[in-house]
Amino acid sequence: MKIRHSAKAIIIKNGKLLVTENKDNFGTFYLLPGGGQKHGEDLHQALKRECYEEIGIRVEPKELIYLREYIGKNHEFHAFDGDVHKIEYIFLCKPASEDEPQAGRRPDQYQTGVTWLPLADLMDYRFYPKAACPLITERFYIKEHIDEQPVYLGDVN
Repeated sequence: MKIRHSAKAIIIKNGKLLVTENKDNFGTFYLLPGGGQKHGEDLHQALKRECYEEIGIRVEPKELIYLREYIGKNHEFHAFDGDVHKIEYIFLCKPASEDEPQAGRRPDQYQTGVTWLPLADLMDYRFYPKAACPLITERFYIKEHIDEQPVYLGDVN
């Protein structure tokens, strides 16, 4: 089994977080845009490509905010992703233009669209990684405890 590396984007505008909207057998869920790194790509290249494919806009990666591991066998969906092991590099990003995000030309399998979730209510949504919800809210909405936040989130869902 290989470890999959992926790059994800935190894009904030007017107190809202840009996410992909997805559907599975349990209903609607939300993810940060971005995805798997291909051989020969650096993380910024992967992030730019994946965001364009999923949200239809070009992004400018800024600093690395969080590093998350996900080892499927340790979490709620272990029955169907128990063999998954991925490392997500989560970057703060800025849109490279004023274009409005929309479902890109190559969305992920479960993706149904894109939307902006209010940071104040992020915990009310089925958003993954769940462990990042309070951290993102504190950092970008409440704007407290920024210096105390971990970069490495661990093996979280």
